[in-house]
Amino acid sequence: MIPYMRKVNYHETDKMGITHHSNYIKYMEEARVEFLEKIGLPFETVEAEGIGSPVVSLGIDYKHPTEFSDVIRIEVSLLEYNGLKMKVGYKMVNEKTGDLVATAHSYHCFLKDGRLYSFRRDNNPMGLKLEGAVEKTEE
Repeated sequence: MIPYMRKVNYHETDKMGITHHSNYIKYMEEARVEFLEKIGLPFETVEAEGIGSPVVSLGIDYKHPTEFSDVIRIEVSLLEYNGLKMKVGYKMVNEKTGDLVATAHSYHCFLKDGRLYSFRRDNNPMGLKLEGAVEKTEE
């Protein structure tokens, strides 16, 4: 799990002073991009090979609101990876209060030249970095 810190900007709040719900999806993307960079897969490198990873599904459960200047710690983990797709998990916590802000996940496939792409099928070493980053769960 790799944490990403994000301070809420004033323009991201609504009339009630609460962070607008749509911003959490943007925060998830920021955190995911940094996560991939930290495991050795910066977007620039992946995209230079013509590989994209669009979001195909996401879910978010809002638990506690945040406000302007709150700092959100977003813990990112790679929950599943099979060469063709991945599931990324997010746990968002207010650093000041310790409140659980939200839990979420996003599913991504991999595309190259408009077609599904498999790191495993192509023996692409970038896939090994993803395999190594999958969070191990205790059974």
